[in-house]
Amino acid sequence: MLTGHARLAGVLGWPVSHSRSPRLHGYWLETLGIDGAYLPLPVHPEHFASAVQALADLGFRGANVTIPHKQAAFDACDAVDASALRAGAVNTLVFRDGRIEGSNTDGFGFLESVREQAPGWSAADGPAVLLGAGGAARAVAAALLDAGCPRVTLVNRSVARAEALARDLGGAIDVAAEAPLGGAALLVNTTSLGMQGQPPLAIDLAPLAASSVVADIVYVPLETPLLAAARAHGLRAVDGLGMLLHQARPGFEAWFGVAPRVDAALRATVATDIPKTAA
Repeated sequence: MLTGHARLAGVLGWPVSHSRSPRLHGYWLETLGIDGAYLPLPVHPEHFASAVQALADLGFRGANVTIPHKQAAFDACDAVDASALRAGAVNTLVFRDGRIEGSNTDGFGFLESVREQAPGWSAADGPAVLLGAGGAARAVAAALLDAGCPRVTLVNRSVARAEALARDLGGAIDVAAEAPLGGAALLVNTTSLGMQGQPPLAIDLAPLAASSVVADIVYVPLETPLLAAARAHGLRAVDGLGMLLHQARPGFEAWFGVAPRVDAALRATVATDIPKTAA
């Protein structure tokens, strides 16, 4: 039961009906017994800035932001933290003392997911190869570099786009048209290849060392063809659902005042309708 003191948050997107964030945050609110609610908030792009201000005026504690609003959210903030500056986008808004503050928790979520699913892994273990050069690649690459990864190589069909991203991030970043897997400690797919309805990612994992980790940010299905191939090669595989779950933690704590946990029960709840393997 909600009371007049209920804390409110939600997820802004267009569309937003596909988002699993209400189920995710709703699980935490229920199991932790918190007087609060987390709502799906469909907002057309042309109304985004006014909608964010309205939520702040209505007493919401904040909101998550999903496609296509992440860059507009950056512009709507009074202040953004280092994670948002590095990612060039905002996925988490906190309304505090009349101000709109933004951060990007995608990189945090990715690192926490790999640490959870590949125990003992460290970004400093060796070079990483990232497939793709979009927003997700930017957040993941920035997080890896900031966590001590010695070198990141971006592999993308458009080399020019990857080079632009490398210039923006700075640091130890290379760009390649093909994945240099020999010597890589981590391979990450940040493209949509392997997602349900998309072609599988075709890549030969044989050059990877037995100690390497293969991660996919796609989580529909849970076991993408890339992850199935990694397990067949005896490699540690990290699915994309963990990134979704862990990126939600900082926002929930900021809005509802409790640090939530990612556990098997949460994963099972959020994954209820997610196919386990590709059709």
